[in-house]
Amino acid sequence: MTALQAVLRRLGAALLSRDFRTLWIGAFISTVGTWMQKVAQNWLVLSLTGSAWYLGLDSFLGELPILLFTLVGGVIADRHNRRLLLISSQFVQLTAAALLAGLIWFDMVRIWHVLTLSCLTGLAQAFGGPAYQSLIPSLVPKKDLPNAVALNSIQFNLSRVVGPILAGAALGALGLAACFGLNALSFLAVVAALLLLRVPHVPPASSRPMLTEMRGGLGYVKRNPTLVSLIVVATAQTFLGLPMQTFLPVLAQQEFGQGVDAYTRMMSFSGAGAVVGALGVAWLGRFDGMGTVLLRLQVVFSVLMIAIAWSRLLPLTYLLLFLAGVSTIITTSFVTSLVQLVAPDEMRGRVMSIYMVAFRGGMPLGSLASGALVTSLGLPLALTLNGVLLCLAAAWFLTRRHGVVRI
Repeated sequence: MTALQAVLRRLGAALLSRDFRTLWIGAFISTVGTWMQKVAQNWLVLSLTGSAWYLGLDSFLGELPILLFTLVGGVIADRHNRRLLLISSQFVQLTAAALLAGLIWFDMVRIWHVLTLSCLTGLAQAFGGPAYQSLIPSLVPKKDLPNAVALNSIQFNLSRVVGPILAGAALGALGLAACFGLNALSFLAVVAALLLLRVPHVPPASSRPMLTEMRGGLGYVKRNPTLVSLIVVATAQTFLGLPMQTFLPVLAQQEFGQGVDAYTRMMSFSGAGAVVGALGVAWLGRFDGMGTVLLRLQVVFSVLMIAIAWSRLLPLTYLLLFLAGVSTIITTSFVTSLVQLVAPDEMRGRVMSIYMVAFRGGMPLGSLASGALVTSLGLPLALTLNGVLLCLAAAWFLTRRHGVVRI
């Protein structure tokens, strides 16, 4: 085996597992479509309303069902066939994207259509998300789980590079409707991959009420201080840090006076940085001190976010977005890996659903709050305030002698 082959084998260890490889390819195709829609939808909302607050509201309503129903989704993921749950989720999201494509094509779209269908998509993800997260560990050997999480981040963030580029091309050549229509078709790739999986999920027989199962999951997390610390860190990152992505159209349009081309390049540079960061996670695998590293990188991300807020040179902003993508994806990949490693299989659906409420649920609340701040204070001051608060939160955990720094 050559040195290059050894490096590639280490970077792609989880891809040697046939089922994980199949799902990875299907998920990548679908996520490219999702990012095409995300770019088009943010631009559509801004075009329809001219308001940063509506951008935050759209993000909030898309993620609100995750706050409300993901815990239920986690119980269902532990009690029912995870593959069938995921297939159902894909078809609901396909329908929502196709409806938006049709509304735009016939020039009937209104802001309430966008907000309603965002909420429907979020509802599907509230049940599909825990099933997906809890299915991954059953597709690879346990030693390859951090690598699988990193590769999952790579496909997600590689699509953040490819998706905006394709969205920019589709917007210019075919119009907004094409981005939504192509996303609808992309969900079929995940459905095909799920049908090809060989590893079955046989849920344990349970006659206990769903509420009892949910309380069991909450109680398990509450008794585990490591999980509590990780969930708090994830909440801080998504509430204060990730909403920056929502307001990139505002940064492009109002701070730089640019159009959709600059916005898609911003998304692409951020996504490229995330791919590089995920490759680093795949190479490192599991190691002692992951908690300390992720907290230090959270501080780095905070500083980068403040720099992005005040940069007035477009090439510098692209570079800062690239570096921010590197730091934030390493942080989120480490947190996700550690949560999945700590959770036992019979509780994984419920533990991951609680984690998803923090990780996915923090962003809509943060986007709504940040949208109000952007409207009242302007984008630079709003991002600066978020960056300072996130830095203080990370610094607090770094000074503790327990929790995240002990992992």
